[in-house]
Amino acid sequence: MSRAPCRQYLPPEWAAQSGVLLTWPHAASDWAPILGEVEPVFTAIAAAIARFEPVVIACHDEAVRSRVTDLMHAAGVPKTRVRLHTAPANDTWARDHGPITVLCQGEATLLDFDFNGWGGKYPSGLDNQITRRLHAQGAFGDTAIEHVDLILEGGSIEVDGSGTLLTTERCLLAPTRNPRLTRVQLEQQLADLLGLTRFLWLQNGYLAGDDTDSHIDTLARLCDPDTIAYVSCDDPDDEHYPKLQAMAAELAAFRTPRGLPYRLVPLPWPRAKFDAAGARLPATYANFLILNGAVLVPTYRDPADAVALQRLRGCFPGREIVGIDCLPLIWQHGSLHCVTMQLPAGVIPAA
Repeated sequence: MSRAPCRQYLPPEWAAQSGVLLTWPHAASDWAPILGEVEPVFTAIAAAIARFEPVVIACHDEAVRSRVTDLMHAAGVPKTRVRLHTAPANDTWARDHGPITVLCQGEATLLDFDFNGWGGKYPSGLDNQITRRLHAQGAFGDTAIEHVDLILEGGSIEVDGSGTLLTTERCLLAPTRNPRLTRVQLEQQLADLLGLTRFLWLQNGYLAGDDTDSHIDTLARLCDPDTIAYVSCDDPDDEHYPKLQAMAAELAAFRTPRGLPYRLVPLPWPRAKFDAAGARLPATYANFLILNGAVLVPTYRDPADAVALQRLRGCFPGREIVGIDCLPLIWQHGSLHCVTMQLPAGVIPAA
């Protein structure tokens, strides 16, 4: 008797993982002026991930690969926890150019969505090929890969693994992403690809300096099926106050699949951070990464760091909360979750 086809679905970030993908910064990228400051951040992230699961690192060329080898050795990261591959890259935002992995009866498929540099803002031709190049090198074992003719960035979606997608209208409905699709058509495609049955659309919420058109992973995150941690601004004099207050009201109106209000956990507001030109940078504690047994949380050398860590401990009982100094990352308008992409259990082959 033939087995009925199953419905593939995107597992939530708190599901079992086989590892995390990073794309290393290099001197031919926008990181060049501060490479010496940002490499230690990537090293700290890689070393922290390696405590809990393997880390796959895409290196721009052999010189970068050799340097990463030395950095991992100096940081005491076991060789068995690091998988290095060579893949030319425009930049380092693996959340958005990495694979989105769906499961079907325990079998994984890498969905390789198109990436156009957040609506054509930045060059992305090399980044758009990274997943295929890594797959060809065996980085994901024998996991199947499927190209999807749709612009979708991993940072723009949050799922609970039970059919719910949390996202923002400003990003997913941006005319620079998929202009030929209506909202209904986009929902149908995502429902089929990711196993979705309902959509929670945020109309409000943004961060100054964010160039992703309000990725959800900078604003509000599902911590479990019933809990959402979100960026909260309680300063009426801050430019973000009206929109973030409106976002909080939207979140309060959302309901779980069981029809209950979500448990909402406000994350603190760090002091405003600015670049050398005086432009505000998007510092957010919502950009954390869930691992097997841990949560890595970006910190910004700010008094609010301790409060953010404490509140997230309450969201993830049983997981170690690990703070990572990510101040240099926001100089290029992203943070910890943006530079990582988790891979579900069964994707990365054993060492």
